[in-house]
Amino acid sequence: MIRICFAGVTGWTAPPIVAAVDAADDLTLVSGVSRSAAGQRLADVTASSSTGPVHATVAEALASGDVDVLVDYTSAAAVRENVQTAVRAGVHVVVGSSGLTADDYADLDRPAREHGVGVIASGNFSVMAAVLQRAATLAARHVGSWEVVDYAAATKPDVPSGTARELAETLGQVRTPASAVPLAELHGPVEARGADVAGTRVHSVRLPGFVLATEVLFAAGGERLTMRHDTGDSPTPYVDGTLLAIRRVAEVPGVRRGLDRLLFDDPAPEA
Repeated sequence: MIRICFAGVTGWTAPPIVAAVDAADDLTLVSGVSRSAAGQRLADVTASSSTGPVHATVAEALASGDVDVLVDYTSAAAVRENVQTAVRAGVHVVVGSSGLTADDYADLDRPAREHGVGVIASGNFSVMAAVLQRAATLAARHVGSWEVVDYAAATKPDVPSGTARELAETLGQVRTPASAVPLAELHGPVEARGADVAGTRVHSVRLPGFVLATEVLFAAGGERLTMRHDTGDSPTPYVDGTLLAIRRVAEVPGVRRGLDRLLFDDPAPEA
């Protein structure tokens, strides 16, 4: 039985994942983390059948009882400390929160290996989003120019989204996209060309009516290829990928990024 602590247990993403954990024969929710519900029982603040406690911090939750896997769906402001705390405690981590960069994960990899801890992080635990990332990686081997557009709700404070950042960083491992006009030669504000994420220009749109969408535009002379993934107003698409990560996170010490690493047996293509 895999014992789970869910950080962000009162958040938007939690309900269907908590329900799926309750329904699984090999998983059990033993505790949660939520500042607003600290001191209460999981059964009182969620629809879970678990009577485990809700704590104010991950450190308190891990100190209060045995946990095998921390699932983090919190925020960009909290996720770094949460993951570091779990790794130091020897607890495996599934990271569904955005806010950590490639450098952050590189810094986490060494202590995770030293503690024999697995960390699986994905900007998006949707299976369709993982398929998009793998397809885009294949395209980048043959098309030398692309940009990423990241759409999210007007209230989302972190830019770009974890999905868009992870996509750009993965594509950057294949090659750096070509740019016809160097930034230094632009006429006008450089910011209009978006942020540089691992060599890819990423444009973050924050408007009402969006939940999350990620679009990658490939282009060559006389033709274009657009790949896009949209999520609706339900967190249900993240359930299957999260549970898969929970079940497999202990297999390999260190950091693994991207749900596609678990869905596809072949390694991601390189240039």
